[in-house]
Amino acid sequence: MQHEIRFATFNVLNLALPGTRFYENQEPYSIEQYDQKISWLAQQLDRLDADVIGFQEIFSQDALKDVLSRTVNYRDAHHIGSDPQPSDGQLSPSVALVSRLPMMAAPILHVDLPRELAVNLPGVTDPMTRFTRPILQAELKLPGHGSMHAFVTHMKSKRPDWRHSELEDDPFHLGIASLRSLIRRGADALGLRYLLTDLQLGQRAPLVVLGDFNDVASSVSTQMVMGTGRRGKSAFYERLFDSYRVQTGNARERDDGFTHMHDGATETIDHVLVSEEFCAGSRYAIGEVLEVRYLNDHVGLQLSAASDHGQVLVRVRLFGEMARAAVGKLRAE
Repeated sequence: MQHEIRFATFNVLNLALPGTRFYENQEPYSIEQYDQKISWLAQQLDRLDADVIGFQEIFSQDALKDVLSRTVNYRDAHHIGSDPQPSDGQLSPSVALVSRLPMMAAPILHVDLPRELAVNLPGVTDPMTRFTRPILQAELKLPGHGSMHAFVTHMKSKRPDWRHSELEDDPFHLGIASLRSLIRRGADALGLRYLLTDLQLGQRAPLVVLGDFNDVASSVSTQMVMGTGRRGKSAFYERLFDSYRVQTGNARERDDGFTHMHDGATETIDHVLVSEEFCAGSRYAIGEVLEVRYLNDHVGLQLSAASDHGQVLVRVRLFGEMARAAVGKLRAE
């Protein structure tokens, strides 16, 4: 039986086929640039050696297939995701998931906000009814423990959400555009929380959320996804946990936990959240987070072919049946 599994999240930074213009102000990749990018990504994937990886900023699933074909560890892995659909003549990157764990059901791509959620944005006529980027959900076979669910997300960035006729050098317009981004990220977070809550109603479903949250773990939007602050429930029920905070090893003593750099300041905005089934302190634990590592040595170097995000790698040790029963009995006493 496999006793350890690894989860990872990976913002690849604009993965597109050569000759494809993905942003108006950025030239398409040449064949040489594309070759360098997918080679670097393939090497980084093999360094991660994770069993389940969530990807962000995918403009072409075929390009991701090219990356996988150059790896050693993922040529036979399951790959799910869809190409972005143009909106108002522009492309917005999509997400993807690659898994060496078997798929248990057809994946679900959540485009619309659940529960008919509609959020008004200042200066915009129509309310927001869709996720900024679709959220991918997959049910995977967990060795020795049935199944688990993995969600991949990429929330709205802090970059101002400009609209037509707004002036970027006008403080009022900048404030409104920044507020729109904040509201959109909050709506993304609330929509994802609804999806997680609906999944967990009436069942215990081990799950992980892999993504670029575009904010730190203590932010309101990330905490919203984690489900903190609820009353009348146990401390763990329906909650998610920052894997960095619940790891049982001593890796937290290392001060290397960042995934992004802006104006010389580092921060962790990419996260792997886990349900209580992967928390050693829960009576329902089927495993524990042993260690969280950040592959971020490339971020400060600003290599042309590399991502501008570090990758988060989470090692989880699964309990065997005897160990699980013993731990559960101990915590019940």
